[in-house]
Amino acid sequence: MITIVSGLPRSGTSLMMQMLAAGGMPILSDGERRADVDNPKGYLEWERIKQLPKDPGCIADAEGKAVKVISQLLLSLPPGHEYRIIFMQRPLAEVLASQERMLHHLGSSADGANASAMTKAFQNHLFEVNTWLNSKPYVNVTRVHYHNVLKEPAVVGEGLGQFLGIPLDVDAMTQQVDATLYRQRSTSG
Repeated sequence: MITIVSGLPRSGTSLMMQMLAAGGMPILSDGERRADVDNPKGYLEWERIKQLPKDPGCIADAEGKAVKVISQLLLSLPPGHEYRIIFMQRPLAEVLASQERMLHHLGSSADGANASAMTKAFQNHLFEVNTWLNSKPYVNVTRVHYHNVLKEPAVVGEGLGQFLGIPLDVDAMTQQVDATLYRQRSTSG
Protein backbone atom coordinates (compact mmCIF):
# COMPACT_ATOMS: atom_id res chain seq x y z
CA MET A 1 0.00 0.00 0.00
CA ILE A 2 1.14 3.52 -0.83
CA THR A 3 -0.34 6.42 1.09
CA ILE A 4 -0.57 9.65 -0.86
CA VAL A 5 -1.33 13.09 0.50
CA SER A 6 -2.63 15.36 -2.24
CA GLY A 7 -4.78 18.38 -2.97
CA LEU A 8 -4.46 21.79 -4.50
CA PRO A 9 -1.43 23.88 -3.56
CA ARG A 10 -1.88 25.51 -0.14
CA SER A 11 -4.72 23.14 0.84
CA GLY A 12 -3.08 21.68 3.96
CA THR A 13 -0.99 18.88 2.45
CA SER A 14 2.11 19.78 4.47
CA LEU A 15 0.12 19.83 7.70
CA MET A 16 -1.30 16.42 6.85
CA MET A 17 2.20 15.03 6.19
CA GLN A 18 3.34 16.47 9.55
CA MET A 19 0.39 14.82 11.28
CA LEU A 20 1.06 11.43 9.68
CA ALA A 21 4.77 11.60 10.58
CA ALA A 22 3.93 12.50 14.19
CA GLY A 23 1.35 9.73 14.25
CA GLY A 24 4.03 7.16 13.51
CA MET A 25 3.62 6.63 9.79
CA PRO A 26 6.87 6.45 7.79
CA ILE A 27 7.04 9.24 5.24
CA LEU A 28 9.03 9.68 2.06
CA SER A 29 10.66 13.11 2.12
CA ASP A 30 14.10 14.34 1.15
CA GLY A 31 14.15 17.65 3.05
CA GLU A 32 15.22 19.48 -0.09
CA ARG A 33 12.49 22.10 0.24
CA ARG A 34 13.12 23.73 3.57
CA ALA A 35 10.70 25.36 6.00
CA ASP A 36 10.02 29.02 5.35
CA VAL A 37 7.69 31.82 6.45
CA ASP A 38 4.79 30.28 4.53
CA ASN A 39 5.34 26.81 5.97
CA PRO A 40 7.34 27.14 9.20
CA LYS A 41 7.04 23.44 10.04
CA GLY A 42 8.29 22.32 6.63
CA TYR A 43 6.87 20.93 3.42
CA LEU A 44 7.86 17.24 3.73
CA GLU A 45 8.20 16.79 -0.02
CA TRP A 46 10.11 14.30 -2.15
CA GLU A 47 11.60 16.00 -5.22
CA ARG A 48 11.79 12.82 -7.28
CA ILE A 49 7.98 12.54 -7.37
CA LYS A 50 7.97 15.40 -9.89
CA GLN A 51 9.35 12.85 -12.37
CA LEU A 52 6.26 10.63 -12.02
CA PRO A 53 4.92 11.31 -15.55
CA LYS A 54 8.28 10.33 -17.09
CA ASP A 55 9.21 7.68 -14.50
CA PRO A 56 6.02 6.13 -13.08
CA GLY A 57 8.09 3.38 -11.45
CA CYS A 58 9.52 5.85 -8.94
CA ILE A 59 6.30 5.57 -6.93
CA ALA A 60 7.41 2.09 -5.80
CA ASP A 61 9.86 3.83 -3.44
CA ALA A 62 6.82 4.97 -1.44
CA GLU A 63 5.56 1.45 -0.72
CA GLY A 64 4.58 1.31 2.97
CA LYS A 65 5.05 5.06 3.37
CA ALA A 66 3.22 8.35 2.90
CA VAL A 67 4.33 10.67 0.12
CA LYS A 68 3.03 14.05 -1.00
CA VAL A 69 1.92 14.14 -4.64
CA ILE A 70 0.54 17.36 -6.13
CA SER A 71 -2.91 16.91 -7.58
CA GLN A 72 -1.76 17.37 -11.20
CA LEU A 73 0.53 14.34 -10.87
CA LEU A 74 -2.15 11.98 -9.55
CA LEU A 75 -3.20 11.27 -13.13
CA SER A 76 0.24 9.70 -13.68
CA LEU A 77 -0.08 7.08 -10.92
CA PRO A 78 0.50 3.71 -12.53
CA PRO A 79 -1.63 0.64 -11.83
CA GLY A 80 0.01 -2.22 -9.97
CA HIS A 81 -0.11 -0.64 -6.52
CA GLU A 82 -2.82 -0.09 -3.95
CA TYR A 83 -3.14 3.63 -3.27
CA ARG A 84 -4.79 5.22 -0.26
CA ILE A 85 -5.16 8.89 -1.08
CA ILE A 86 -5.81 11.56 1.52
CA PHE A 87 -7.12 14.43 -0.58
CA MET A 88 -7.05 17.77 1.22
CA GLN A 89 -9.86 20.22 0.54
CA ARG A 90 -9.92 23.92 1.34
CA PRO A 91 -12.13 26.76 0.06
CA LEU A 92 -10.74 28.05 -3.24
CA ALA A 93 -10.73 31.65 -1.99
CA GLU A 94 -8.35 30.61 0.80
CA VAL A 95 -6.18 28.53 -1.54
CA LEU A 96 -5.83 31.48 -3.91
CA ALA A 97 -5.12 33.98 -1.11
CA SER A 98 -2.52 31.69 0.46
CA GLN A 99 -0.87 30.98 -2.86
CA GLU A 100 -0.75 34.70 -3.72
CA ARG A 101 0.87 35.43 -0.35
CA MET A 102 3.44 32.68 -0.85
CA LEU A 103 4.29 33.92 -4.35
CA HIS A 104 4.67 37.43 -2.95
CA HIS A 105 7.14 36.13 -0.34
CA LEU A 106 9.06 34.38 -3.11
CA GLY A 107 9.23 37.61 -5.10
CA SER A 108 7.17 36.25 -7.98
CA SER A 109 3.76 37.60 -7.16
CA ALA A 110 1.09 37.23 -9.81
CA ASP A 111 -0.46 40.63 -9.10
CA GLY A 112 -3.28 41.32 -11.47
CA ALA A 113 -3.97 37.65 -12.08
CA ASN A 114 -7.64 37.14 -12.80
CA ALA A 115 -9.05 35.52 -9.65
CA SER A 116 -12.19 34.28 -11.41
CA ALA A 117 -10.11 32.68 -14.17
CA MET A 118 -7.89 31.00 -11.56
CA THR A 119 -10.95 29.79 -9.66
CA LYS A 120 -12.46 28.34 -12.84
CA ALA A 121 -9.15 26.65 -13.74
CA PHE A 122 -8.91 25.08 -10.27
CA GLN A 123 -12.56 23.95 -10.44
CA ASN A 124 -11.96 22.30 -13.83
CA HIS A 125 -8.79 20.67 -12.54
CA LEU A 126 -10.58 19.31 -9.45
CA PHE A 127 -13.36 17.89 -11.63
CA GLU A 128 -10.78 16.12 -13.83
CA VAL A 129 -8.83 14.76 -10.85
CA ASN A 130 -11.93 13.57 -8.99
CA THR A 131 -13.30 11.91 -12.12
CA TRP A 132 -9.99 10.05 -12.53
CA LEU A 133 -9.79 9.08 -8.84
CA ASN A 134 -13.33 7.74 -8.83
CA SER A 135 -12.69 5.61 -11.93
CA LYS A 136 -9.67 3.65 -10.68
CA PRO A 137 -10.29 0.39 -8.79
CA TYR A 138 -6.80 0.48 -7.25
CA VAL A 139 -7.40 3.91 -5.69
CA ASN A 140 -9.17 4.45 -2.37
CA VAL A 141 -9.76 8.11 -1.46
CA THR A 142 -10.74 9.97 1.65
CA ARG A 143 -11.36 13.68 1.39
CA VAL A 144 -10.30 15.73 4.41
CA HIS A 145 -11.41 19.32 4.79
CA TYR A 146 -8.69 21.65 6.08
CA HIS A 147 -11.15 23.33 8.47
CA ASN A 148 -12.01 19.96 10.04
CA VAL A 149 -8.32 19.37 10.69
CA LEU A 150 -8.15 22.70 12.52
CA LYS A 151 -11.38 22.23 14.47
CA GLU A 152 -11.32 18.49 15.24
CA PRO A 153 -7.80 17.11 14.72
CA ALA A 154 -8.40 14.12 16.98
CA VAL A 155 -11.52 13.08 15.04
CA VAL A 156 -9.59 13.49 11.77
CA GLY A 157 -6.65 11.50 13.16
CA GLU A 158 -8.88 8.64 14.31
CA GLY A 159 -10.62 8.57 10.94
CA LEU A 160 -7.28 8.43 9.13
CA GLY A 161 -6.16 5.48 11.25
CA GLN A 162 -9.32 3.64 10.22
CA PHE A 163 -8.97 4.63 6.57
CA LEU A 164 -5.32 3.52 6.44
CA GLY A 165 -5.90 0.44 8.59
CA ILE A 166 -2.94 1.25 10.84
CA PRO A 167 -2.62 2.42 14.44
CA LEU A 168 -1.68 6.10 14.64
CA ASP A 169 -0.70 8.17 17.67
CA VAL A 170 -3.66 10.54 17.51
CA ASP A 171 -2.45 12.67 20.44
CA ALA A 172 0.86 13.31 18.67
CA MET A 173 -1.01 14.08 15.45
CA THR A 174 -3.21 16.69 17.13
CA GLN A 175 -0.15 18.45 18.53
CA GLN A 176 0.94 19.26 14.97
CA VAL A 177 -2.09 21.50 14.43
CA ASP A 178 -1.24 25.13 15.09
CA ALA A 179 -4.26 27.35 14.45
CA THR A 180 -2.03 30.44 14.43
CA LEU A 181 -0.73 29.26 11.06
CA TYR A 182 -4.25 29.54 9.58
CA ARG A 183 -3.74 32.99 8.12
CA GLN A 184 -5.65 33.16 4.82
CA ARG A 185 -9.26 32.88 5.83
CA SER A 186 -12.27 32.84 3.59
CA THR A 187 -14.83 35.53 4.26
CA SER A 188 -17.57 33.29 2.92
CA GLY A 189 -16.77 30.26 5.06
